[in-house]
Amino acid sequence: MSIAQDRQLWQPGQDFISASNMTRYMGWLAERGIIHVQNYDALYEWSISDPASFWSSVASYFDIAFQHPYENILRLPETGMLGTKWFEASTLSYAEHVFRNRVEDRPAIIFSSEGADSREISWSELEAKVAAMALWMRAQGIVPGDRVVSLLPNIPENVIAFLSANSLGAIWSSCSPDFGVEAIRDRVIQVAPKLLIVSDGYRYGGKAFDRSEEWSRLIDQLPSVRTIVNVDLIGSSFRLFDAVSWHDVMQYPAESLSFEHVFFDHPIWILFSSGTTGRPKAIAHPTGGILLEHLKALVFHQDVRPGERYFWYSTTGWMMWNYALSSLLAGATLVLYDGSAGYPGMDRLWHLAQVHQIQHVGGGAAFYIACMKAGISFDANAFPHLRTIGSTGSPLPPEAFEWIYEAVKRDVWLISLSGGTDVCSAFVGGCPLRPVVAGEIQCRMLGCDLESFDAAGRTIRGAAGEMVIRQPMPSMPVYFWDDQGNTRYRASYFSGFPDVWTHGDWVELTDRDTLKITGRSDATLNRDGVRIGTAELYRTLESMPEVSDSLVVCIDRPDGSQHMPLFVVLTQGVALDEDLKQRIRREIRTRCSPRHVPDEIISVPSIPYTLSGKKTEMPVKRILMGSVPDEVISRDTLRDPSALDAFIRMGGRAD
Repeated sequence: MSIAQDRQLWQPGQDFISASNMTRYMGWLAERGIIHVQNYDALYEWSISDPASFWSSVASYFDIAFQHPYENILRLPETGMLGTKWFEASTLSYAEHVFRNRVEDRPAIIFSSEGADSREISWSELEAKVAAMALWMRAQGIVPGDRVVSLLPNIPENVIAFLSANSLGAIWSSCSPDFGVEAIRDRVIQVAPKLLIVSDGYRYGGKAFDRSEEWSRLIDQLPSVRTIVNVDLIGSSFRLFDAVSWHDVMQYPAESLSFEHVFFDHPIWILFSSGTTGRPKAIAHPTGGILLEHLKALVFHQDVRPGERYFWYSTTGWMMWNYALSSLLAGATLVLYDGSAGYPGMDRLWHLAQVHQIQHVGGGAAFYIACMKAGISFDANAFPHLRTIGSTGSPLPPEAFEWIYEAVKRDVWLISLSGGTDVCSAFVGGCPLRPVVAGEIQCRMLGCDLESFDAAGRTIRGAAGEMVIRQPMPSMPVYFWDDQGNTRYRASYFSGFPDVWTHGDWVELTDRDTLKITGRSDATLNRDGVRIGTAELYRTLESMPEVSDSLVVCIDRPDGSQHMPLFVVLTQGVALDEDLKQRIRREIRTRCSPRHVPDEIISVPSIPYTLSGKKTEMPVKRILMGSVPDEVISRDTLRDPSALDAFIRMGGRAD
């Protein structure tokens, strides 16, 4: 299937526009005499031209409860962004804002997992369990600034533990339990947690995986841990030494829930980068910045409303778990699912959306592509409650846009997002006032001064360039943990252009002010000065039924020339004969660029992905250029470590 890049697939009706939270916000601004704007373009320009007024209005619109008032909304450093201060001297609590939405006529959480009936958790039950655990944590000596780390799957206990820790001012961090022990150690040891919360295992794809012995080895390497809580999830007979059971914690005499108010820039959590280019970065995000950013993103750019049901398929090791959690701030019911998206079939999550009448469904682009390739389709009226479908993690190709509108629901708002762990949000995403165009992201999000730069640092339109952010945002990292002098922080974002955040994505701003993300700029395919993103090749290959997955790299040779191999995973029963190779080359030549026809096409059993679903292009490139595999990537960061084997066997092959 091949469709025009500029094909409009959905147009918001006037009733939809009028009822949107974005329109309500614009009306609120006008009523208070802050600014009168008639469209999104004008609203966006105001948000980046007067960021102090914009973010102040966001705080007022959502009635942020500052325990201690702020003195300055925004104080910039003498140069650059590092050292920016937001809402100085103010104190607040994230968990307190969650429980402001406590009601009894709808659940706080709906939970479902493989092979188990769904269950609901009321707001009163959630509050009682958070209060019990918070009191227990306090009795264990947890105080503001202590780190609490979770190795739980996507189950309600993880939400309860986070809210408990947050109510005390502790700093949260989590890893998915399917991470390898070394990958978890490399992350967790950096933040020196006092409390560790684990489960005996997890379930995935119809199987139970016991992790008790791995946790025993891990704990020996974490001298800071004083207390361990164990959730008995799979019924393992193995017990961690001195671990306290979750059941016993929940029996702690509950009192009313109270909240520790922390400074605006006090870290709410520490998220970790993928670790594909060295030691994972431990990224500390500010409590107040996350609160404002997530309310802005979820309420304005996804139109989440009180009483609606919000679901994003994620693990606890991906920032989308943290992002989805904040739907509770908007008064929504948080829907959790633990298990494989493809078990027992690719329709599992869609069935979840039907049964629970979910308004907002989200997942990685790879999930939608897999559904499309599996031929999944539904009746026209299968999802009467579904209002938005969200996609992130990697670029969603136009064909997948088309599939959603033809196979899932015609009248639905498809929101493609792109951002990162770095800000725990999106830079670009949805706008309820604009149409959806195939393969394009609707807008730069409010308060995000994003541009596309050429190599000389000039803004460009209509062609791909470096994605840069020219002004600070409140949810940008406070710092990296244990990063003296912000050395790694500066190297990560501010080494490309002076005093400008360079994110590492390759982006095109169109004449409609929509955007196309064409891949990571550090994995750009530069052939004879003609550069394209890897996503453009992947889109072409995804349209070929013989190819189920692919990865491409461009290798620089010592003599200055280049070699570009393409690795493909073939559909079962398909052979990589000369005819198929020629058809692949022809498709790439026609739909991408004659300069980017691969020098060779190689069949591999599988493509290595990180646990958060990103292709490992740069590590593969470095391995093929002769680097020692263990020095460029940890196998524990991979969804399937064996997927790297074929590339290791080819290591050093730069010709």
